[in-house]
Amino acid sequence: MSTEALERLETKIAFLERANSELSDVVYQQHREIASLRARLEALVERVSAAMEPQEPARTPEDERPPHY
Repeated sequence: MSTEALERLETKIAFLERANSELSDVVYQQHREIASLRARLEALVERVSAAMEPQEPARTPEDERPPHY
């Protein structure tokens, strides 16, 4: 193998190692962002679920006071 071919291979390997490192950093950042978004989504689901639950028991017409009271 010639010196020139060896240099090209070394250059390609160095480029691939750098690209791999950059992609790894991006994947890690995305993982953290997804985890944060999941936590926020779970909190929102809990808030919506709590808001959807009836706060008071359902009243029937017999439970209501007449308007003159």
